[in-house]
Amino acid sequence: MAFTYFFRDMQTLEVAADNFVPAVMGRKYVHIWDAGCAMGPEPYSLAIILAEKMGTFAFRNVRIDATDIDESNLFKDIITNGIYPEEQLRRIPGEIFSKYFEKDVEPGYFRVISKIRKCLSFQKHDLLSFKPIGENYSMIVCKNVLLHFKEAERIEIINMFYKALTGRGYLVLEQTQKLPDELTGLFEQINTNVQVFRKI
Repeated sequence: MAFTYFFRDMQTLEVAADNFVPAVMGRKYVHIWDAGCAMGPEPYSLAIILAEKMGTFAFRNVRIDATDIDESNLFKDIITNGIYPEEQLRRIPGEIFSKYFEKDVEPGYFRVISKIRKCLSFQKHDLLSFKPIGENYSMIVCKNVLLHFKEAERIEIINMFYKALTGRGYLVLEQTQKLPDELTGLFEQINTNVQVFRKI
């Protein structure tokens, strides 16, 4: 289930960031969990959006824990190095691409700049363990993953996310994934056009 690309579902990420950034400005630690990150385009896209909206000083406080079950054992090296072939980067707006990517030594490949790479770390994690990788997250992103699970499993996973979030933390889901009715009392949807929620 590793298919994704940079700046996929841009509207959701933008709405999430627009609400999230004012809420966390001034915090010494801003922790985010991107669950089901595949080979890194989504957490890197989110990091770039936050860097643009927060400015250099505030962005230094951002840490993104990127996780995936990663049965290939390839994701950690790809995400840590931040090197991607040019054909995977063509959807990125030109001004963003030139600002946040640099040519790699291997022709046809580009590398995410150090400022963005440093805020990401990867670890293997199985969402069906129903155990979070940490706690006190200000935002949890889980997009294009939950649709592969049964309804009962989705409920357990979102309950896990709820417990791992700080008070008033944000949960970002894929556009096609509605919040199960059993969990509507745990979150408020902040925009009816996107699946972005705030913990109650």
